[in-house]
Amino acid sequence: MGVKDLEKFAPLTDSCRKLLNDSAKRLDLSARAYHRVIKLARTIADLAESKQIGETHLLEALQYRPRVNLL
Repeated sequence: MGVKDLEKFAPLTDSCRKLLNDSAKRLDLSARAYHRVIKLARTIADLAESKQIGETHLLEALQYRPRVNLL
C-alpha cells in the first residue's frame, strides 16, 4: 500500500493525526516508519472490527516499535 492509498484506506481523524505526529517527533520516526505505524494501526483496527483507526490502535502500533538502547 502506497502513501496515497493510506489516505483512502486508512484515514486518520484530527486527534489521531496529532497523536501520531507528536509521537513521531518524540520517537524520531522516519517517514517510512511513520507510514508503517499507520498500516499496523489499520490492521489492529481491522482485527478489532473497527471501521476507523482510533487512538488506542495507534498507541498499540507504536508499542510494537523496537526500542533503541542508547549506551
